[in-house]
Amino acid sequence: MLRKRGSFILCGAFLFITWNAVLVLLLWGKSPPEGREGVAERGGAERQADDVVADVLRMADTFEAELERQKEILLQIKNRRPARNRSDGGGAEPPATPRPPVIPILVIACNRVTVRRCLDKLLKLRPSAERHPVIVSQDCGHAETAEVIRSYGGAVMHLQQPDLSDVPVAQQHRKFQGYYKISRHYRWALNQVFRTLGHSAVVIVEDDLEVAPDFFEYFRALLPVLESDRSLWCASAWNDNGREGYVDPGQPGLLYRTDFFPGLGWMLLRDLWEELEPKWPASFWDDWMRQPEQRRGRACVRPEISRTLTFGRQGVSLGQFYDKYLRHTKLNREFVPFTTLDLSYLQEDSYRRSFQNRVYAAAAVTYEDLAQGRLQGPGPFRLQYSSKDAFKTLAKYLGVMDDLKSGVPRTGYRGVVSFFHKGRRLFLAPPPGWSQYDSSWS
Repeated sequence: MLRKRGSFILCGAFLFITWNAVLVLLLWGKSPPEGREGVAERGGAERQADDVVADVLRMADTFEAELERQKEILLQIKNRRPARNRSDGGGAEPPATPRPPVIPILVIACNRVTVRRCLDKLLKLRPSAERHPVIVSQDCGHAETAEVIRSYGGAVMHLQQPDLSDVPVAQQHRKFQGYYKISRHYRWALNQVFRTLGHSAVVIVEDDLEVAPDFFEYFRALLPVLESDRSLWCASAWNDNGREGYVDPGQPGLLYRTDFFPGLGWMLLRDLWEELEPKWPASFWDDWMRQPEQRRGRACVRPEISRTLTFGRQGVSLGQFYDKYLRHTKLNREFVPFTTLDLSYLQEDSYRRSFQNRVYAAAAVTYEDLAQGRLQGPGPFRLQYSSKDAFKTLAKYLGVMDDLKSGVPRTGYRGVVSFFHKGRRLFLAPPPGWSQYDSSWS
């Protein structure tokens, strides 16, 4: 548009000056009649011609100045305009550089003043306040915790869940009142993030989580993966079997697909919330997420080494699993530049083939081989189970979490649990030809 306008101005000015130049030449070339009267008339005509010439020259000077001004404007526009993409033959302008995505961090808080530990680490590590606003949603109405959150001023957004009443439940569920309130809070808080504030993605952390140095980098890299692959429905910072000695310390950047919903620092998109919110459960939201009706065959991404660590032993779960498993989780301390890595290996088809080939190419061994030190070489090795009891027995012996949710083991992918054990990679796997989970294994 600007180029056409500039060309129009230049052409118009050129034609105008040319026409006036011709007029001047015509006037100069005109021969008046001789004689006294002729001389007088010629003198008057010459004076008129001089006046016309002077007018034309003044107009020419004016247009010349205008042309120079237009030239300067066009040069400024050209210098400010981004270079064309030469691969398209100088056609349409390339799209403007996209702005970095905004990924807010939603902190679910209640009555822990130790939320300060969580917030301090988030604010210390986040690379940008604009790209990663921290939103603290508080339930419970606990005054001391509210005061801690308010002490951060504008560094965080403090939301307070307005409905603090007990949730009506059946007599036998009164002891689970806390789980009902948590589920109600999650629903309210996620509606605030997606519908009131209008964000398109969010990372949820609880108030008892500490994050790793590359926590933000991890989720920034996984956002486009999640957006482009509809076979994924979340990305989690948590490895349920991520205790010291059960992860490979030499592969902090290794990521997996898992059929088990991990939670404990996880990202979802607005589209998923629009799907889940109308049927959001009254309680036990995380186990509800693990049901096949919600998962619908989709997987999450999880890391080899956790990017979150829980320090909250006390809560509605009364420390379930905390002393035996959670407190020993290894938190990654090495920054991995995930946004510079090629994560295409996580795409469903290629990942499934590669993972299954590696699992079932591994040497099959028994627990007795492992216990008696009969394994030869660095591995990996495969231990096979074919029943619920066999899985739970082997998991317990090996020290990995043995519970199943809707038939899915923690960290499992197509029935396979991958972990490190005494310096070797082990796969706890079903027989070849596995097809689906058995929901009765719970």
